Amino acid sequence: MCFPQLLLALCVLLPVAVQSLMFQPLDCADIYNDGSGRSGVYRIYPAGPNSGRYVYCDMDTEGGKWTVFQRRMDGTVNFYRGWEQYKNGFGHAAGEYWLGLETIHLLTLRKNYELRVDMEDFNGARVYANYTSFSISPQAINAEVDGYRLHVSGFRNGGAGDSLTYANGEKFSTFDKDQDSWGNNCALTRRGGFWFKSCQYTNPNGLYLWGEVTDIGLHWYHWKSNYYSLKSISMKMRPVSLRSVE
Repeated sequence: MCFPQLLLALCVLLPVAVQSLMFQPLDCADIYNDGSGRSGVYRIYPAGPNSGRYVYCDMDTEGGKWTVFQRRMDGTVNFYRGWEQYKNGFGHAAGEYWLGLETIHLLTLRKNYELRVDMEDFNGARVYANYTSFSISPQAINAEVDGYRLHVSGFRNGGAGDSLTYANGEKFSTFDKDQDSWGNNCALTRRGGFWFKSCQYTNPNGLYLWGEVTDIGLHWYHWKSNYYSLKSISMKMRPVSLRSVE
């Protein structure tokens, strides 16, 4: 019998197990601050212990600590999806994915965030756009009823130009839930869900078309116009207090 030895082992391991259970990071900044400084897939908890979601954490760009909530890179995931999927999220954090409107909303209720949009063309050129304030329906009692409305401001140029402020204040639209300001459905005509107006200067969730000249691909108007489909684009958020001073 080895009960004393077993009891000793449990006593040694229990604090580690309890610490692991207690650490429920809200976002990638919490993960970084806990000592995990490598980019990769981690689990966050936007609304308590039963809300775990896998995300990709960018720990390298401009000081790191970015929670990536949208990423396009190779066309392996279909982004032409309906309301429920954009609400709840889809794809895989290790590759292309959309974190989910409800999760993004919950994050922005807990902290003040900035937004960064990184993009690349098929010639290897890379640029970004930064916004010092980003949230989704922060004052709404029910964010879904409010349409997961976009609030973005404080543009800082990283070579991409500003193609998102145009959509400030707009509700999110999908092909089966038209909430844009146009007479028709922008999500339907542009083949992807997003915060549209009539229709838009950017379409990061459009079809992946390998540089094709079309207005239904991934585009950012103020860099490559509405008729160039980008190689990659990602949207990421970070607490504003962590923004690097230039």
